[in-house]
Amino acid sequence: MYGATFAQAVTENGKKCLVIDRRSHVAGNTYTESINGIAVHKYGAHIFHTSEKAVWDYVNRFAEFNNFINSPLAKYKDELYNLPFNMNTFSKLWGISTPVEARNIIEKQRAEAGITEPKNLEEQALFLVGRDIYEKLIKGYTEKQWGADCRSLPAFIIKRVPLRFTYDNNYYNDRYQGIPAGGYTKLAEALLANTEVMLNTDYFELTKLSTGLAEKTVFTGAIDEFFDYKCGELEYRSLRFEIEAFNIDDYQGNAVINYTEREIPYTRIIEHKHFSTGAGVTGETVVTKEYPASWARGLEPYYPVNNDRNTQLYEKYRALSVQRPDVIFGGRLGKYKYYDMDQVVAEALNDAKKELSNG
Repeated sequence: MYGATFAQAVTENGKKCLVIDRRSHVAGNTYTESINGIAVHKYGAHIFHTSEKAVWDYVNRFAEFNNFINSPLAKYKDELYNLPFNMNTFSKLWGISTPVEARNIIEKQRAEAGITEPKNLEEQALFLVGRDIYEKLIKGYTEKQWGADCRSLPAFIIKRVPLRFTYDNNYYNDRYQGIPAGGYTKLAEALLANTEVMLNTDYFELTKLSTGLAEKTVFTGAIDEFFDYKCGELEYRSLRFEIEAFNIDDYQGNAVINYTEREIPYTRIIEHKHFSTGAGVTGETVVTKEYPASWARGLEPYYPVNNDRNTQLYEKYRALSVQRPDVIFGGRLGKYKYYDMDQVVAEALNDAKKELSNG
């Protein structure tokens, strides 16, 4: 998303741009592919949401967005709970109906935990929401996601846990939300309509063969890989996906259901047809089970692990990047930072504007 946005912005202003990708398709991790008439998010669910009207107006220049609202569920054993944690969640947990009752139970459990200075993620969660929510809806999911016991994870990973004391299942608070009609691949293709694209092309192999390809390079791969890991290896978490088609109308009745028990190896099941509001395909559905995985070179790095050790290491790579004014590092991997899609678009537009102003 960063590369496609940057390319569109500079080509619109008269620059010539070549985009290369290791993969056989555009759109990166937002790539969607039609399977049995259903737009399938091949690398996990992506929902565009923003409160920035300028960003929303920009992406709507290149795709029509539907009005999908993300309302995931969490499954613990045989129980289903609404996310984010709201009055529907609390009512199911405790059989109560008012915000006052919910606040009183949470405050009582927080006091019973007796934690004033959380030293790890488990203590931080108990300090914020009490034992019931932590045990059923946070603990197992988080341990699967990070591949570690919550007591060994740093507290800052969950600096806060959003609690809503209203009956509102909309996961995001943002004013603008949706998914491109027909999928993100169409959005990426529209952004790159006036840009030359080379697929199945490795940047490092290409630059060995052809030096001086461009005045400037926008690099959206891993910044430590760019510098050949000379300061050490940054940590990432990876994912593995199992995609399966079924000859039924509906598999789970919702776009996303999280599985919060540690014993269930996947973190969530995505049913793709539910992202296309009002455009159901009968007799067919496609689901993806999403498995967290350790990362090693050769695997796809999905999430930077922004702990103290990696933050310090990234600063070394950032210092090296300053010495390369011919390269612009962007996106989650280039800047080693977790971005939502709207943030990536805004960052790319801002960086393109700076580049254009420099001539």
